[in-house]
Order: sequence, then structure tokens, then C-alpha cells
Amino acid sequence: MQITPAEIAETLAMVSKQHLDIRTITLGLNLRGCTDADIDAMARKVYDRMTSAAERLVPTAEQLEREFGIPIVNKRISITPVAELCAATDAQDLTPVAVAMDRAGKEVGVDFVGGFSALVHKGASAADVKLMDSIPHALSVTDNVCSSVNVGSTRAGINMDAVLKMAGVVKAAAEATADRQCIGAGKLVVFCNAVEDNPFMAGAFHGSGEADAVINVGVSGPGVVRAVLADLPKDADLTTVAEAIKATAFKITRAGELMAREASQRLGAQQGILDLSLAPTPAEGDSVAEILEAIGVGTCGGPGTTAALALLNDAVKKGGVMASSSVGGLSGAFIPVSEDAGMIRAAETGALSLEKLEAMTCVCSVGLDMIAIPGDTSVEAICGIIADECAIGMINNKTTAVRVIPAIGKTVGDRLEFGGLLGYAPVMPVNRFAGTTFAHRGGRMPAPLNALKN
Repeated sequence: MQITPAEIAETLAMVSKQHLDIRTITLGLNLRGCTDADIDAMARKVYDRMTSAAERLVPTAEQLEREFGIPIVNKRISITPVAELCAATDAQDLTPVAVAMDRAGKEVGVDFVGGFSALVHKGASAADVKLMDSIPHALSVTDNVCSSVNVGSTRAGINMDAVLKMAGVVKAAAEATADRQCIGAGKLVVFCNAVEDNPFMAGAFHGSGEADAVINVGVSGPGVVRAVLADLPKDADLTTVAEAIKATAFKITRAGELMAREASQRLGAQQGILDLSLAPTPAEGDSVAEILEAIGVGTCGGPGTTAALALLNDAVKKGGVMASSSVGGLSGAFIPVSEDAGMIRAAETGALSLEKLEAMTCVCSVGLDMIAIPGDTSVEAICGIIADECAIGMINNKTTAVRVIPAIGKTVGDRLEFGGLLGYAPVMPVNRFAGTTFAHRGGRMPAPLNALKN
């Protein structure tokens, strides 16, 4: 399907007035050839592979920005899950690989590097355990490295031993970076049903089913959708609202398809997926919460919020899938608290609670994202939050994730200040009745009946 000059002109209007951007161009790299018994030798190989493969990524993205007039906010690299590279080494601390990833990312000028990751949904290997143990230190001594661990799936169930372990890792990562707004936990996500081609951080990694080098693109445009809905009459019915969102998602995705096609051709990499998620920013007018309010919810978090989000997510997918043959990744609407001005306001006024956010994750793209919780929240409570979210993903056969940030030394009413696209997060209350027995039972929560599809 050809992209017409009229489409380009309309897209430029979206850029100049409604915050449309390409949120990320992410280069996925296969690093399995870098494995080595010597951890330092492996780190050198990782650095060399990343810097040689990605040396043209940022210049190419900047050239595309100039040619097409569409901002590309982030340039990123995702790599093979590091735990898979480290099976051959006896080293207990895998931090040297994270340091090499960080150095390489800075050398080529990208914003984030993902893939300090492990997949443990059915069980953890020795390398997986070492990776999880290394996360707090690795994230505390690097700036741009992101980490993820997949602890459950619809086909495998939930590895509850890994859930409890990761609850401790989340808290330890926050404690290790307490002098930097606990940002370590902000670069760490725990998944159920993680996808192999996600271009967004902190959860991006390069899956085993991918080619050696792949370009995945994440598009965003909450402001565009909000502007379209603002022009609808107040008595427009929900079918009309859904149709308007579908048409807008189609246009947004077409812009991303153009950029993905050009980037992959110029970099000599395989064109991967186009993730058409609506990813908000702290900028006014660039908010998913404000879209829900434009649909008619009084304040995000109030009654009707989950239904409005379900409508939005479904319409975005329906519109986007007609604009590209390569839609993938997460694709839908993100609801990160700290990165969305409307979500921040709703949380601060008490309209939006952790429990309501959990309900919303049943129908949105990912899960509990960039949420600050009191620093004295117990590991067992964090374990319960992760388990609840993973159960939603497992039962509903969708990707869910948890990126909560224990605000060490802070309590409800305080805030964590991250700056930039990460914004700030008001510390939200956590239900204190987690108990201890459930978290420590361990074992594997069996896969649901709907996993038996063959």
C-alpha cells in the first residue's frame, strides 16, 4: 500500500499540533555468538558487536527526522537475553556484561539498551539465577541498561519461586539506587507472556525467533487521538467514538510504517514489527488518561474508566492493523503513572488507586507501570502485586507486566522525580494485608485450561 503526499501532509499537522512522534526505533541484535567462559572476554565481545552493528542507528534516525519532519524521540538497542549468553561462564556476578552494554550504548548514542534479561516462566537455570541476583548491582552502576524477567505464561503457568525472588530484586534495585530516586527499579520490569519483539523499555529483549538484526518501531500519538475526540459532539455515541479512534490509529500507524520501512532499508536490517501503542509523556495534552476523560469519564480512575480503556485499546488495534502488515509488540494503550500527566493528577487527587490500575490492566496493553509505592512495602506485598498481575496475563492470554518502584525513605504523599520522559511519580498506597504464607508457598501455579489449544 503506497503512502500518499496527502497522508504525509496530514501527518505533519499531527506532529506540529498534537504531539505525534515515533517514540522509538529499536535495533534488535542477536548476541549469541558473544558467549564465552571468560566473563570479561564475553563483555568485550558484547561491546564490539553492539558498537559495530549500531554505529549508523542514531545518524540514520536523525536523517529520517530531517527528511520526514517526524520526531523520533528514542533510539534504542535490544539484545539477546543476557542469561542465555552466560551459561558457559562460571562467573557469579554478570554485571560486567551490563557495563559493556552501557558503554556500547553511550558510544553509539542510543537512549536505552534492553536485554539484561532472563526467561524463567517454567524454571530457572543456573545462569538465570545468576542474572536475577546480578540485577540490583548491574542497574546501580549503569545509566541506560534496562532489565526484564519473564516469570509466567499462559502455556507454562506462573513460576512462583521466581515471583518471590523478583519481588526481592525489585526492592534491592530500589535500595541500591536510593540516592538517585530509586531509578534502578524504574529500569526493571517483571513480565508474564513477554513478547520477543517489543521495542519499548524497560522490557525489550531480542527473542530467539528473531533474525540477527531487526528494526522494530514504536509509534505514539495520544495527543492526536485526544484532539480528534475533542472535536466530536458531546452527544456522539460510543460507536462513533470508536470509529474516530480507529481512523486516527490508522493514520498514526501509517506514519510509523513509513519510518520503519525506511530505517530498515537504510540500516540493512530486517524490518520487524510496528508497535502501535499509545505511549504517553508528561507533556500536557499527550495523555492516555485525558483520552479516557474525553470519551466521557469524569476523572481517570472513576467509574467507567476500565470500559473506556477497553474501547480505546480495541479501536487502536483495529485501526492500526489495517495500516501495516507487521503490527506486533504490545500494541494498544499504555497506562504508566509517572509518564502521563493525567494519570499523575488522578493519582494525586485519589481518583486513581493501585486496585483500579490493576483492573484497567485487564484491558490495556501491558500492566502496572512506573508506579511509586512506599519504601517500606514488604517483599511479600510486592510478590502479591506481581502474582496478581501475572494471573491476569496468564488467564487472559495477554502480556502483563509490573514496574513498581519502592520509594526508599518515602511514604504516601511524597514523590519520586525522574525528569524527562519518565516524569514524576506520586507515592501511592499499597494494601497492607498481603500476609506471608502465599508468597512463600513457592512452586509453579499451573497453566489454565485455556492453555490446552492443540
